[in-house]
Amino acid sequence: MNRRHWLAHLSLAGGISLPLFSAGRSALAWQNPAGAPPPPPSGGKHKITDVCTILTAPAGIRLVVVKVLTSQPGLFGLGCATFTQRPRVVATAVDEYLKPFLIGKDPTQIEDIWQSAWLSSYWRNGPVLNNALSGVDMALWDILGKRAGLPLYQLFGGKCRKAVDTYRHARGDSLEAVEASVRNFQSQGYRHIRVQIGVPGLATYGAGGRLDDAAARDNSRVETWEPKTYCRLVPRLFEHLRTKLGDEVELLHDVHERVPPILAMQLVKDLEPYRPYFVEDPFSPEDIGYFEHLRKATTTPIAMGELFNSRHEWLDLVSRRLIDFIRVHISQIGGLTMARKMAAMCELFAVRTAWHGPGDVSPVGHAANIHLDLAVPNFGIQEAREFSAAEQEVFPGCPVLKEGYYWVGDGPGLGIDLDERAAAKFPIKDDPPFDYSWGNLRLKDGTVTKP
Repeated sequence: MNRRHWLAHLSLAGGISLPLFSAGRSALAWQNPAGAPPPPPSGGKHKITDVCTILTAPAGIRLVVVKVLTSQPGLFGLGCATFTQRPRVVATAVDEYLKPFLIGKDPTQIEDIWQSAWLSSYWRNGPVLNNALSGVDMALWDILGKRAGLPLYQLFGGKCRKAVDTYRHARGDSLEAVEASVRNFQSQGYRHIRVQIGVPGLATYGAGGRLDDAAARDNSRVETWEPKTYCRLVPRLFEHLRTKLGDEVELLHDVHERVPPILAMQLVKDLEPYRPYFVEDPFSPEDIGYFEHLRKATTTPIAMGELFNSRHEWLDLVSRRLIDFIRVHISQIGGLTMARKMAAMCELFAVRTAWHGPGDVSPVGHAANIHLDLAVPNFGIQEAREFSAAEQEVFPGCPVLKEGYYWVGDGPGLGIDLDERAAAKFPIKDDPPFDYSWGNLRLKDGTVTKP
């Protein structure tokens, strides 16, 4: 088969250029090492034959994974659609609405499927529909990589770096405890470490908390929070760590939208002398108008975007250079197709990527983060976690953490699989249907506050 014929047969999605293959390597080597691609399915068209969701919780966190099957025997793709507080709503969106819309379509037409699926509900954006779309989108990219016999980072233009630098979370209830946690991560080779400290008697984000009224019903249990003590304590933490650890370690901090904007501005200014790598989410998405004022007040690098759904939330922040790192949850914005466009725009305005990577991103989603991290020139840092033995059993091929870097192999597509029998051993819990600590954080006077 000549090159022109082969490219026509592969029918790659518009706008993607493939690097040259090594001599003699088949585009379908993952399935047919002999070299010749199999004959097209009946009718001559490659089709989506089924779409399904797998809900599983191998680490005790509700995950949603989408599986897209095709008319080519054995060829399927996986995508992350995890909205951990509303997993069954996302599953319904995929199984009942996107599946019938996608059956029979060509899985290589990724851009067209993304656009048509996004418009198919008329009212668009939002975490449910975007996560559903993301699961399908990542799975289609996974399929394309498998058909090409290439890892996704190659389809994205090839590696810009050997591995992906990461950060981990150090925490404690005292200055000394946080310092010990940081030193532990440094001994493992990490150079970037997020630091969070508990405020005595309060439920502090990222550092443990206090559960009040233990006798109350689960959906009424209250965790108490007050921001002023926290805003005084965090600069003391950074001063302590810089004094004890010096400047070689990069320190990060997450405000997690918990502080009134005017207090957040003062906190970010107070941290400037201690040179944080970035301060994350000083404001909520509803308060992004404050970024203009913050930029004029301090040079502390700012990361933002974990809660963003729509391009309207980040376009102005990026184009006006009001943030330094984009921190979106890739499945929350619709998957790899939108994340690639976001990264490309951010590059033009010197904004670096720092994709959201906590436990409620599935290992499939982490793999997607890493493939994009490897390929974009404006990569900044990647939030990381070590996968448990149960997660590795359910998701063979999990990315590997070594000396502070994420590594992926050169397997085709995302390079990760899903063992459905193993996944079934870890069903999600429906009683309660989500963690009721979300929505039950309150000030001392009883006012509900952002989590």
